[in-house]
Amino acid sequence: MSRETALQRAVAALDDGELLARLAARVAMPTESQNPERHGELHRYLCESIAPEVAALGCTWEILDNPHPGAGPLLIAERLEDPALPTVLGYGHGDVIRGLEGQWRDGRSPWELSQQGERLYGRGTADNKGQHTLNLAALRAVLAVRGQLGFNFKLLLETGEEQGSPGLREFCEIHRARLAADLLLASDGPRLAAERPTLFLGARGSLNFHLRLRLREGAHHSGNWGGLLANPGLILAHAIASIASPRGEIRVPEWRPEGVPASVRAAVRNLPVGTGGPAMDAHWGEPGLSPGERVHAWNSFEVLAYRTGNPDHPVNAIPAQASATCQLRFIADTDPDDILPALRRHLDREGFGAVAIEPARESFFRATRMNPAHPLVRWAADSMARSTASEPVILPNLGGSLPNDIFAEVLGLPTLWVPHSYPGCSQHAPDEHALLPVLREGLAIMAGLYWDLGEGLPR
Repeated sequence: MSRETALQRAVAALDDGELLARLAARVAMPTESQNPERHGELHRYLCESIAPEVAALGCTWEILDNPHPGAGPLLIAERLEDPALPTVLGYGHGDVIRGLEGQWRDGRSPWELSQQGERLYGRGTADNKGQHTLNLAALRAVLAVRGQLGFNFKLLLETGEEQGSPGLREFCEIHRARLAADLLLASDGPRLAAERPTLFLGARGSLNFHLRLRLREGAHHSGNWGGLLANPGLILAHAIASIASPRGEIRVPEWRPEGVPASVRAAVRNLPVGTGGPAMDAHWGEPGLSPGERVHAWNSFEVLAYRTGNPDHPVNAIPAQASATCQLRFIADTDPDDILPALRRHLDREGFGAVAIEPARESFFRATRMNPAHPLVRWAADSMARSTASEPVILPNLGGSLPNDIFAEVLGLPTLWVPHSYPGCSQHAPDEHALLPVLREGLAIMAGLYWDLGEGLPR
């Protein structure tokens, strides 16, 4: 019985095909939470795929309704070995973004696991089916070698993360006692780079919203009315231009952080961000900040979609309306409840009072940033270094967003995230994929962490 044996057994689950078979079956379930017609698949994923595996790990489990009407169900699993032992809460989400069938290269289906070289293609391979499948495999390896975990394990698996986790906060408030633990140890999001094991402690928040401008009923011929009727597409474009400069610098005063704390600056300033994807635009974003600070320590505003008239079949007419879907990624120093009110005040000052602002989702992710000096951070980093022979990157918060605020605020947990994806994985796009070397290393990392948890937590 040894730590090294547990790591080897975990990695063997990938090499002997066991993990890939489980992942293939999960990818085949089209659990699109944004598609109402797939709601039944969300329950089927928990009941037919996850429940049997956690039961085999000695867990009791229950699938529960979401307190948010129409939102997907959640599963709680528990393996309680001894009340005196530390308790670890795991998390994952079984829902995926829309499959985007027909847009994947080489005729691939999003619902079929396929391999090309070191890439495993399929919707959910990176976000998040591959990640929680890997963690459960690592748990299974530790249990097989040690005969027990040496800690109590709980798992919360939801099916609405791709919709902003509606109902998750209320669910955790209702089941706070049942989900009580000493820490959250979970996996989602990307590593800093494919070759850099990463530990992150929080996340930027994310708020999507619509801007709409409707000036009249119906479109009117541009030859007869051009120069006489205001164009909503042009006005909305100027409204958006008032929000950010031509280089992406935010102009809404309340959206601009007062500065970057020294401890955060030290952690992220020289990080090699933007690897594994397109070349960075060197002059984009807040001036005076390094790329690492722009992603992990500052807010960013994005226009995700813009529509006026009929883009697919333009006609010679002045449109009646225009709309845009926008997003603010924000850090923990930003007041989330004032984001849209601040934008309203800004647009009114700039003369765009007719532009309406609407939240794009009923819920959104709030920002969190855990102290890198927490004893559990050093403990986890040391464990990861033992398993990989390399020091992991430690991020105070991820550049992306996930529901970490619920675990940190509602459940009051220190939060450790160990991602098993990388920035170029094409999550939320066609050709989503996982990398075999990252999965293999992730299995060793998680088996090492679970083994070390059985030895006790730092005090």
